[in-house]
Amino acid sequence: MKKIGLIVNPVAGMGGSVGLKGTDGNVDEARRRGASPRAKDRARITLELLAREKDLHFATCSGAMGADILRDAGCQNYEIVYTYSGESSARDTRAAVIRIMEDGTDLILFCGGDGTARDIFDVTGRNVPILGIPAGVKMYSAVFAVDPATAAELVRESDKKQLRDSELLDVDEEAYRAGVLKTRIFGIARTPTIPGKVQVSKQVYEEPDEERAKQEIARFMEEVILPDTLYILGAGTTTEAIARKIGVKKTLLGVDVIRNGRLVAADVDERTLIDLVSQEKEVRIIISPIGAQGFILGRGNQQISVRVVRKVGITKIIVVATPHKLAVLPELYIDSGDAELDREFKNSIQVISGYRIAQRKRIHQSSKINNPDNNC
Repeated sequence: MKKIGLIVNPVAGMGGSVGLKGTDGNVDEARRRGASPRAKDRARITLELLAREKDLHFATCSGAMGADILRDAGCQNYEIVYTYSGESSARDTRAAVIRIMEDGTDLILFCGGDGTARDIFDVTGRNVPILGIPAGVKMYSAVFAVDPATAAELVRESDKKQLRDSELLDVDEEAYRAGVLKTRIFGIARTPTIPGKVQVSKQVYEEPDEERAKQEIARFMEEVILPDTLYILGAGTTTEAIARKIGVKKTLLGVDVIRNGRLVAADVDERTLIDLVSQEKEVRIIISPIGAQGFILGRGNQQISVRVVRKVGITKIIVVATPHKLAVLPELYIDSGDAELDREFKNSIQVISGYRIAQRKRIHQSSKINNPDNNC
């Protein structure tokens, strides 16, 4: 019987769609802007796929930190070992991990972002493997499964022979909100792994060749950008290079909107994008895979939500990336939160990688887990 500790950060990811670039310390502001919790739905995807596993026993927290989601997912083999009241906090996360570890556990499965990962690692260190169901705004650490369905597969197949060292990154919150990405290694966790199914940590490339490649992509995009068309520019240095080429100052870690070489809106949230897109006949989305993780949607661009993509259409999405970045990415990932939309991207996508140069890159397809009727 595998003993799995489950911890859910109920407010993880709320800041993403509303443009806050993080939820830590900003829960009230996220709610004021109309954000909705997403961790519960992300965790439920994983747990529904595990609900028929006989050999899993969950130790978890009360309410929205675990028990509610396990019950809704149809899991029966679980116990509540930590109870909290009011709004959950980092203190509750650490206390819950301590309690879970007292009774012994094979794995801590959590749903949240980098902040939740750090709180858990503060207690576990390298003594217990950890695995993240991605739900936060900032997920630059290497402890996360590529999507909730894959997290379920990793739990099912996890054992000590399949562990790897995974960098856990500490992101400077204030600098991040100001548009500057500063990271340091917080620790090296142990994570269950299957090749290609746990994300790598964020990397920033600054080699001269990399900068030249961005300029070549920008030069080509300047030529093909259509007049009287609204362009949504995702986060990143490659899209920033495109904006700079056409004379627009871009928010490095945010989402901006341009038309006819002019900035329409800067650092927008999902609601603003929906309003703008609803008023336009011609819209395009230009995005770039985030760092060395390879995510087109679902990391760093949460403002470009499922609703936005549906209104624009996936055929109107333009992906750009440098040859160096593509060379280190065996495949690209999409984790929009809508499995049907993810599947509509098919098996590959064209990526502009230079001046009049494009590569067709494979898109990772999540595993589907079909098991005989059992109960967890």
